[in-house]
Amino acid sequence: MKSKFTERLKELRAESGLTQKQLAENLNVCKSAVSAWEIGRNQPDYDLLIDIADFFKVSVDFLVGKD
Repeated sequence: MKSKFTERLKELRAESGLTQKQLAENLNVCKSAVSAWEIGRNQPDYDLLIDIADFFKVSVDFLVGKD
């Protein structure tokens, strides 16, 4: 079962018109990290979660489905 985080990350990235590679570059991570997050194989650490929320101008609560 996919988490809310994986769904929301994919939605936000798509709405922003970004590829996984472009998002990775903006977050200073590798493309494979973004891919792993989106399929639920891995999750970002706390600091990266905050960076992702800041990048998309949403709350961490929204990203993890606690809104």
